[in-house]
Amino acid sequence: MIKNIKYLAVLALGLVACEPEFDNPIEESATITSGEADFSNYVALGNSLTAGFADGALYITGQENSFPNILSKQLALVGGGEFTQPLMADNAGGFSNDPVTFPTRFVLAFDAEGNPGPARYTGAAPSTDFTVNLGSSFNNMGVPGAKSYHLAAPGYGNAAGVAVGLANPYFARFASSPDATVIADAIAQNPTFFSLWIGNNDILGYATSGGVGEDHNVTNNLDPTTYGGDDITNNNVFASVYNDLIGALTANGAKGVVLNLPDVTSLPFFTTVPNNALVLDEATAASLTGFFQAVVGIVTAQVAGTGAPLAQAQALASQYAFTFNAGPNRFLIKTEVTTTNPLGVRQMTEEELLLLTIDQAALAQGYGSVVLTPEVLQVLGILQAGGTPTAEQGALVIAAISGIEDADALDAQELMAISTARDSFNATIAGLAAANELAFYDVASDLAQAANGGIPFDGGVITSQFVTGGGFSLDGVHPTPRAHALVTNGIISAIQDTYGANIPTVNPGEFGTVTLSNEVN
Repeated sequence: MIKNIKYLAVLALGLVACEPEFDNPIEESATITSGEADFSNYVALGNSLTAGFADGALYITGQENSFPNILSKQLALVGGGEFTQPLMADNAGGFSNDPVTFPTRFVLAFDAEGNPGPARYTGAAPSTDFTVNLGSSFNNMGVPGAKSYHLAAPGYGNAAGVAVGLANPYFARFASSPDATVIADAIAQNPTFFSLWIGNNDILGYATSGGVGEDHNVTNNLDPTTYGGDDITNNNVFASVYNDLIGALTANGAKGVVLNLPDVTSLPFFTTVPNNALVLDEATAASLTGFFQAVVGIVTAQVAGTGAPLAQAQALASQYAFTFNAGPNRFLIKTEVTTTNPLGVRQMTEEELLLLTIDQAALAQGYGSVVLTPEVLQVLGILQAGGTPTAEQGALVIAAISGIEDADALDAQELMAISTARDSFNATIAGLAAANELAFYDVASDLAQAANGGIPFDGGVITSQFVTGGGFSLDGVHPTPRAHALVTNGIISAIQDTYGANIPTVNPGEFGTVTLSNEVN
C-alpha cells in the first residue's frame, strides 16, 4: 500500500489541467492498406502491459483501453477480424477469491489535510472468481504477472496451483486445460498476426522489491522453475525462451511486431520520491552535523578499544562525518556491515533511487537520517558538556542512526544489475526481430522521451511525472489509456515500416488519464 505520499501534493488542479482541448484532429491518408501483412486474426501475447492492467489492478475499463484492443480497432480498417478479451466482471478490480495477488484498483483519495494520493478502492467488492473458467481462448493473451518463461510453463493456468504460487489466477480463467501453456493456447488460435511484449517482469519484480531478490546473472542459475518472483531472469534463459516463443509464433508464417523493454527505473514508481528530500532548516542541519561528529568520536573510541592504532581508528570513523546543509539533503541508506564500514550506513549517491511505496510518514520522523529519543538527547548533552558517555550510552547514539532499508531503495549495484539485464534482453529482442523479419517497436526510446521532456501529441504532452504527466496510472508503473494510445501509434508506425501497410493512427488526446473521480463502477 502506498502511504502518505506528500510528493503527490502535485497541485490537484493540475489533474484537471492535464486534459487539453483538441483543435487540430489528426489527419489520416485517404488510402489505407494492410500491405504484406494479414491482420484477420490478431493475437497479443505479453504480461500486464498487454492485458491492460492499471492503477494496481485489472478491471474492465483498463482492459478496454489496452493497446491490443485499441490496435485491433485500427487493424479492423485493413482487414482485421474480431478481437476478444477475457474481461473482468467489474471496474472495482481484482478477484473475489484472490485479493492479495489481484487486489482492487487504486483511486485518487485525499487525506485529512487535503493532499491527494492513491488508496485502494472500497466502494464495491470485486466480483470476479478466477475458478470459473470462461471456456474459451481469447485474442488478448496478456497475463499480468507473467515472466518470459511463464508463457511456456505447463500448468500456469491450473486453478488448483494458485494457492501454492504455481499458477496465475488470471490465466486460470481462460486456459484451455489445467496443463495448458499460454503460448500453446495462443498458437492454437492460428494467428495471422501477433504482438509480443514480454520481459518487463523478468526485471521489474527485482526493481520494485528494492533489489531484495536474486540476480541470476550472478548466481548463473539456469533453471527458471526455481526462480522467485523478485529475481532477475538469467540472460541466457531469457534468450532461449524468447527464441522459442518467436519460433512458435512464426512457424505457420504469421507476421508480427515485437516490443523492447523500457528502463523501469525511469518510471514514476522510482522517480517520484527524490533521494534528497531530507529538507532541513539551518538549525536542524547544524544539529544533525553535530550528531555525526559525536558518532565519529564514539566509533573512534570503539575501534581504538579493540587495539587498533588511534590514527587508524580515526580514519575509519571519519566516513561517518556526514555534513548537512540548509535545504535538500540526501538520505542515509543501509549497506552491508563490513570491517571497513562497521555501522553499515552511508549517504545515498545522486543516481540511487527511493521507491514510491516508502513510508513517508517515517521519513518525516527520522527514517533515512536519525531518530532522536529523550535518552539519545541526554547522551548528546553529556558529550556537549565535555563528558564521556558509557559504552551503553554510546550504543544508544549509534542505534539512533536510521538508514533506509534495502527494500525501500535501489542502490548503485542493484541499478547496474537491472541495466545489464535489460540491455541483454533488448539485444535479444532486436536481434530475433531482425532475423525473423518482424516489425520492431523501440518503445524504450519513447518512454525515455516521456521521462526527459515529454512526448508531444496533438493537444498536449505526455510525461512520466506521477499523476499529472498523463502517462502512468496510480501504481506508478502501468500506462494510462492515453499512454496505451501512444504505444498503439508506435506499433502502427513499426508495422507500416516493415510491411508496407498504411493504417490510421489514433489521437492520444481522445483517451483518458488519471481523473479526480473515484466512482469507478
